[in-house]
Amino acid sequence: MTTGPTEQLARRIRRHVVTMTNRSNASHVGGALSMADILAVLYGEVLDVDPARPQSPDRDRFILSKGHGCAALYAVLAERGFFPLEWLDEYHVDGGRFAGHTTHTAAPGIELSTGSLGHGLPVGCGMALAARRDGRSHRVFVVISDGECDEGSTWEAALFAPQHSLDNLVVVVDYNKIQSFGDVADVIDLEPLADKWRSFGWAAQEVDGHDPAELRRVLTAVPLETGKPSCIVAHTVKGKGVSFMEGKLQYHYTPARGDELDRALAELRDEP
Repeated sequence: MTTGPTEQLARRIRRHVVTMTNRSNASHVGGALSMADILAVLYGEVLDVDPARPQSPDRDRFILSKGHGCAALYAVLAERGFFPLEWLDEYHVDGGRFAGHTTHTAAPGIELSTGSLGHGLPVGCGMALAARRDGRSHRVFVVISDGECDEGSTWEAALFAPQHSLDNLVVVVDYNKIQSFGDVADVIDLEPLADKWRSFGWAAQEVDGHDPAELRRVLTAVPLETGKPSCIVAHTVKGKGVSFMEGKLQYHYTPARGDELDRALAELRDEP
């Protein structure tokens, strides 16, 4: 099967995630893998960002609200040239530059320190409102987790954005159906999730979060409706790309070790 540059970028992100979490014996590998395709499309095709000018006032803003999955964000930023790939060796190790939750002071391209769930979307609302009031045309993209939709602050922000017609704001829900202590449906069932966002005044669409063509179609079409913020409910699989991790709660925490690392990297190798 022939793949394009976006699919290849997603594969490299996953390979970095597996290697980084193994090296540091870190957690949250499954949730980093589940959003690799989302990040590949955003950073490969959608976001107006320039590694040479990471603080440009006209840049699109990206917030990873599910900051525990930051290995994937660090990986895509390195792949895009915001900093050297070698810096990834410093992920979650003593004295290293990259903490186990997203830290904005660690490297260029990181907009916000996150990890306490429910904070990213409220800050994204503020950024989008400030852009609107300043007459700027950049957009704000926020990736949140499905478990994060249990947080009241997420829904407070969801009420705020339509009130102010923030159609420069896009939220992507990484809906991988597994949170820290079990299946989302068993902890707090979110369905019908897209309809909930619509009832709050958002334009919402559901997509296959592992299909670059679907992601490309919807993310390049935002705002989905003029005058409304956009919500993309991306159906994903925890641990996607590594067969023995897919859909397994244990890999919310556990990295690939020993023979598992070899198996994972073999599955994520470059195509001939």
